[in-house]
Amino acid sequence: MVIVKFGPVLQRAFYQRPTLEVARDLIGKVLVHGAAAGIIVETEAYPGRDDLASHSAHGITDRTRVIFGPPGHAYVYRIYGMYECLNLVAEPDGQPGCVLLRAIEPVSGMELMRQRRPGARKPEDLASGPGKLTRALEITMAHYGADVTRGPGGTTAG
Repeated sequence: MVIVKFGPVLQRAFYQRPTLEVARDLIGKVLVHGAAAGIIVETEAYPGRDDLASHSAHGITDRTRVIFGPPGHAYVYRIYGMYECLNLVAEPDGQPGCVLLRAIEPVSGMELMRQRRPGARKPEDLASGPGKLTRALEITMAHYGADVTRGPGGTTAG
């Protein structure tokens, strides 16, 4: 899974900034996972220890370890025992912060997304929420810690 702006993969420096800036600047970028992709249209910032809604507010745990690591990694967690949510780690290494990807506008792989989300009646319903987004793109707990600055085949784009 990678984030692009109709071009090269976003580099680590993009994520190594204040969480609020990263959240704002992700709007309009394209999230690509396999054959499916969508324009990021909604994000939510969790700037770290001072934000009690942030999972990192209580420090490093097995669950939150990736949030305290290098920026540009995926923090995936499960809610309600059934939905995964995708966050992208921001801030410099050692400082917690992440951005929840809340919704995308599908741009490719729509048939795949429809298969994964058969209840969605309209294209705009395929990934119009954090749990819908991860289901439509088939992002799972297996993606926890994935480096989103790596291109296809594990190479970093320029």
